[in-house]
Amino acid sequence: MAPKTHIARTNTLSVAEARRLAISAQGFGNKGPLLRTIKQIGLLQLDSVNVVVRSHYLPLFSRMGPYDTAALDRLSQKAPRTLFEYWGHEASLIPMEYYPLFRWRMEQARAGRGGWQGPARLARERPDFIKAVMQEIADRGPIGAGELSSAGKSTGNWWGWSDGKRAVEYLFWTGQLTSAGRRGFERLYALPERVIPEAIRNAPTPSPEDAQRELLRIAARAHGVATEFDLRDYFRLGVAETKARLSELLDAGELTEVAVEGWKHKAYIARGTKVPRSLEASALLSPFDSLIWMRPRTERLFGFHYRLAFYTPKAKRTQGYYVMPFLLGDRLVARVDLKADRKKSRLLVLGGHAEAGIGESEIAPSLKAMLASLATWLGLDGVTLKSRTELAAALRRV
Repeated sequence: MAPKTHIARTNTLSVAEARRLAISAQGFGNKGPLLRTIKQIGLLQLDSVNVVVRSHYLPLFSRMGPYDTAALDRLSQKAPRTLFEYWGHEASLIPMEYYPLFRWRMEQARAGRGGWQGPARLARERPDFIKAVMQEIADRGPIGAGELSSAGKSTGNWWGWSDGKRAVEYLFWTGQLTSAGRRGFERLYALPERVIPEAIRNAPTPSPEDAQRELLRIAARAHGVATEFDLRDYFRLGVAETKARLSELLDAGELTEVAVEGWKHKAYIARGTKVPRSLEASALLSPFDSLIWMRPRTERLFGFHYRLAFYTPKAKRTQGYYVMPFLLGDRLVARVDLKADRKKSRLLVLGGHAEAGIGESEIAPSLKAMLASLATWLGLDGVTLKSRTELAAALRRV
């Protein structure tokens, strides 16, 4: 990476500078160790979609290249754990040292503020049932919700939870239970004292204000440059909370207001932030990668309109089902529809398009190398180009 330069001389950034700052802040090009990269990002979002691989594995591959996914599993599932699962940006794996920063959210859930209303209603209406579920997990855990002796029946759809599932989700949200890991994608519930290290459990509980300020600091570092909405969304903070804490960090000089050319809203950077003059990056991105999960910000930074196709009706999918953006340098230059065919041991390229103004032949060598690396990391025998787009044709010519 080229030398960096302070931006203190001017409080205006070009979009290209903002892009480089965002990509650098997100740790692209890091070579480990794993935990250091996760701390730089702040958290890894979990999701059930497994078309290529579980989504939380991909951001580290995008930044570090091929790595041992079992090593990531050990961080969250084997003692001494250095990651825990909680509601950060949706369900997330979060560095263990941040655990005390979420106690205010757990307390809010106990008080009936925040969280899903269904589990909270069950806790109010059937406290003895909640107590019995807690006792069963204390006796038998770690177990999944379906293993509870009184789990009850689900209503059949994805969110049609049984009473047992509602109970453990309430206890998980309020911090009375935690996750001991996953079986497939099923969360295994356990008492915090059997999962969270003693030193973390005994660590002082910061005030809600102190915790929220620290979460905003983490979000600011992970963004590089961000609007108030961007910062708030990273850990899903409330509007009033974010405005108050942001004002305090500005008054303390920890954050600085800047303008980004073309952005309608004010932006903020952490004190001492430097902008790379140039950078090198080549990565396929998970749809849940923290660089792009805030879709309006992705459009502001990259001019890249992106939506989750697998959550939209089939008739409205224009680019494919599991579309991964391709980052090259400081631009999102293409989108590729991928699927891991595990039976045939092939990474399937089902579709792919270069962005407007990007030459397919210019990006094909880098993309082909990235696809081959991804296939090898996934333990597949190779890449199969099933697409007939111009980008696929360019990949065949390489």
